[in-house]
Amino acid sequence: MLKVFNTLSGQKEEFQPLEQGKVSMYVCGLTVQNYSHLGHLRSALNYDLIRRYLEYKGYQVTYIMNFTDINEKIVARAAEEGMTPPALAEKYTQAYLEDLQSLQIKPATAYVKATENIAAIIAMIEKLIARGYAYQVAGNVYFSVEKFADYGKLSGRNIDQLQAGARIDILEDKQNPLDFALWKRVDDQEISWDSPWGKGWPGWHIECSAMSTKYLGDSFDIHGGGSDLIFPHHENEIAQSEACTGKPFARYWLHNGTVNLKGEKMSKSLGNFYTTRELLKEFRAEEIRYFILTKHYRTPIDFSLTELKQAGVSLKRLVNTVNQLQGLLAEGSSPEGNNLLAGQEELRAFFKSSQANFEQAMDDDFNSARAIGVLHELARAINSWINQPNFVPDENNKDLLEEGYKLFVKMAEVIGLSLNEKKEAGKAAKDLEVIINFILELREEAREEKNWRLADRIRDRLNQLGYIIKDTPQGVRWERDSEL
Repeated sequence: MLKVFNTLSGQKEEFQPLEQGKVSMYVCGLTVQNYSHLGHLRSALNYDLIRRYLEYKGYQVTYIMNFTDINEKIVARAAEEGMTPPALAEKYTQAYLEDLQSLQIKPATAYVKATENIAAIIAMIEKLIARGYAYQVAGNVYFSVEKFADYGKLSGRNIDQLQAGARIDILEDKQNPLDFALWKRVDDQEISWDSPWGKGWPGWHIECSAMSTKYLGDSFDIHGGGSDLIFPHHENEIAQSEACTGKPFARYWLHNGTVNLKGEKMSKSLGNFYTTRELLKEFRAEEIRYFILTKHYRTPIDFSLTELKQAGVSLKRLVNTVNQLQGLLAEGSSPEGNNLLAGQEELRAFFKSSQANFEQAMDDDFNSARAIGVLHELARAINSWINQPNFVPDENNKDLLEEGYKLFVKMAEVIGLSLNEKKEAGKAAKDLEVIINFILELREEAREEKNWRLADRIRDRLNQLGYIIKDTPQGVRWERDSEL
């Protein structure tokens, strides 16, 4: 039974979608004014994990992610870079999509942009005005917070306390300092849209309400985003959406924790962030993904380069297991196997319990940290079996090898790990593999000539470089030392 922590109720709840076998899911993307940083990627990775597990459980998932591609910050940033706002937004939208692809994040069912949904936004604002929840003043339209009785139900904030601490700029013409903009008057005729209230562009909150209901319906299953969006963004989404439709908005509100650097949230405004592209120059994409997902999605992460490097070491152990299994399966069955039947039934039972433990972890509010722990336990069990002295893949154990490999890969795919270091590393890794195999061929010739001194020297030198050489009944094997 899948249980998720619902911010709206403040507790874990059994997950029951509106439509059997289908899940509708909306995730807040980013304002495309710069390159993405690790905080943005954490959100994208976490909801990719959630989507993958829902699909693993057999659900058909409709996944929508938005981009805010017009606001004051984008206009200011475009001026700094000497670009038009649309060109700047497109530049960083494409950059972010490339970042998502690098991290093996599955493409959304649809990526939706504010500027491509102006008509839907205007229509929603008109309904809010007609129903008495919004008002216009001098080309601006505001949502009247006091009119929505349940305001604060997501964040747990009291409207009276909010009003007591609120301030209003003397230039603003709101009826209440808590009221928020649905439509903003813009005097620049080139970067604005026509509306019943004059030239302008949408407020931030209304974008997500209009686009989520347009693509998923008035009510849908999951709304996700960072915990920093709970108030005011998601609180305001609920107010304007439910005021407009009269129906419950999202049923389950999921929020991922922040990524912190030296105790502060990583953000563009603070200037304390690593861009995705900076990190990808030093680390493999799978290492970054693994690092993020070894933490439960709701817990904050204290980022450090040292811990990211350590994550790469741990990931390498999983990669080595897959490489060994692939190698053994590629060899074919030996007619002279050692018939290592002892312990095979126990191992088969361990495979079943591993899958159950993996699903139990993920059913508990998508606990990827515990699920990855199960993956490591499975790797240790497989390694203990295949590294027994004189182990040979034969007709008695080949099916178990295949079963272990498929289970291992299946679980890794839910996490979004291909565990294929050689494929990701590209030509350089292939060239290195050819070189090492050639060196080992020379070592094998030395062994055949009983030149043990040279053979041992080659092995020891490769060990010093970080490559473990193993002489097995099936021939020599090598792997990268996971401790290096």
